[in-house]
Amino acid sequence: MRDFTHFNEDGRARMVDVGEKPVTIRTAEAEGRVIVNEDTFRLIGSGGIKKGDVLTVAQVAGIMGAKQTASLIPMCHPVQVSSVDLDLTLERSTASDKPLAIDKAAESEAFYVLIRAKVSCIGQTGVEMEALTAVSTAALTVYDMCKAVQRDIEITDIHLVSKTGGVHGEYHRS
Repeated sequence: MRDFTHFNEDGRARMVDVGEKPVTIRTAEAEGRVIVNEDTFRLIGSGGIKKGDVLTVAQVAGIMGAKQTASLIPMCHPVQVSSVDLDLTLERSTASDKPLAIDKAAESEAFYVLIRAKVSCIGQTGVEMEALTAVSTAALTVYDMCKAVQRDIEITDIHLVSKTGGVHGEYHRS
């Protein structure tokens, strides 16, 4: 249990004490994908989804999600977020350049919304969870807004891309 910081000496859940940690600039980037079919892809791009502008609404939802992370994830500390920047783009790829989670044999082309979040703060704990929550919330919003036109939408590949600051140093996904 010693390797898991969210357990006390009795094996019970606890929130880690960050009070003695130094205040540093912390950043995190995360990304994920929402795989859609070609018709849904075109509707998102043309503004034809009845619920509204999918990418703009999902961007705002992702920002809101980042700010609510401590309310959603039990052991996360409330963080004074300095900035949240979400970028949602419509992407298409061929079988040879599809992301791993997209079945290369299924179709010659894949259509998806690529979601990237960058979060920063000046504090005693990192913002990895805020970046991941931003991506997840934005992805769920894309799903919600498009589910009336497509039932088999997939949310995939949500992962941390990088982080800076803190005692554990930098991380950059290879």
